[in-house]
Amino acid sequence: MNVKALLFDFDGTLLNTNDLIIQTFMHVLNERFPGQYSPKDCLKFLGPSLKQTFSDIAPGEEDAMMAKYREYNELHHDELVTQYPDVVSTLEQLKAMGIKLAIVSTKRNGMIDRGLSVLGASHLFDIRIGTDDVKNVKPDPEPVLLALERLGVNKEEAIMIGDNSHDIEAGHNAGVRAAGVAWAFKGEEYLQQFKPEYILHHMTDLFEIVKAGK
Repeated sequence: MNVKALLFDFDGTLLNTNDLIIQTFMHVLNERFPGQYSPKDCLKFLGPSLKQTFSDIAPGEEDAMMAKYREYNELHHDELVTQYPDVVSTLEQLKAMGIKLAIVSTKRNGMIDRGLSVLGASHLFDIRIGTDDVKNVKPDPEPVLLALERLGVNKEEAIMIGDNSHDIEAGHNAGVRAAGVAWAFKGEEYLQQFKPEYILHHMTDLFEIVKAGK
């Protein structure tokens, strides 16, 4: 089971955007539904696409609410995101080992690029797949399969890594092994329900996984 590629979710996996996302949702929801939502309620919105979330919350108002979300999110992005330990150094070493690296995210490509710039990791990824590239987002297999196609690797040679159920399910739906990250906001126990092949307790755990895969 040779590991040639690692596919990463972005938010909550490589960059800590949890506070940014929750504060943005609270800003939008308090304006539309005053006093009806708490930060804890917003946890279930971590992972799904904005369109899916706002379709569930306010059918027919998705475009207007997405526009408000994006305005606030972009304005406060750089001040509210933080880095997880050893992410960039681990990615640099994996790339030096010849591992292909990809982003597979449910956010727009421009915001992925902005996040990568904040992280200082733009140069490390071979490709990135965002909502601009696909018709169906995770947990549909389309983004994972597109990443594999663009990287030129087989299903058994890749691992999908993320902090949410959608990441694990998308990997499995595409026939790819999956890893959950224990630093996920929803926690390791939540991720274990979706039966990932691996749980990363630290970013550097990937070294052993990749070496074992060889």
